[in-house]
Amino acid sequence: MQANDITRLLKAAGDGGEGAMDDVFEVVYPRLKEIARARRRGWQGAHTMNTTGLIHEAYLKIAGSGASFENRGHFFATTARAMRQVLINYAEHRSARKRGGGVSEVTLYDDDAVTEDSIDELLTLNDALKKLEAMSPRQAQVVECLFFAGLNIAETAEALDISPATVKRDWATARAWLYREMQAGDHA
Repeated sequence: MQANDITRLLKAAGDGGEGAMDDVFEVVYPRLKEIARARRRGWQGAHTMNTTGLIHEAYLKIAGSGASFENRGHFFATTARAMRQVLINYAEHRSARKRGGGVSEVTLYDDDAVTEDSIDELLTLNDALKKLEAMSPRQAQVVECLFFAGLNIAETAEALDISPATVKRDWATARAWLYREMQAGDHA
């Protein structure tokens, strides 16, 4: 499906078209699955959160927000933020359970997105990303799009309405800053 078709469906959803957001989800689901699987490959260790769950939770967060979207790019930028929030909420919950609470764990699928070993790393990244967001909101959005949503440079540029060259610069700067911040946090 073409970007214009997705934008048309998003407009229908924004205008209150019944079932339009479900239509959007159906059309973009394969791309979201691809994105979530890419996130899964970035984590290693014992699997505890699946890509299907990540996609569905992000969709519920977006659909329940009542947000309207200007275009396909805006939708994917919003999806990136929703995926980040879902992953962070999940990691925080898992971290709290590791400290003594909770019930026994059940994993429904094999294609997991977040693993036990990556939870602390994800939480450290989120803390650093919050600091970056305060200093440079656009750089933080670039990280969300590229890292959390798995968008490429061109898709990120479209989503944020900036040039691909700006995405590349922001990505390089943000990665270096986040690395230093996360290393400093490890020594604190």
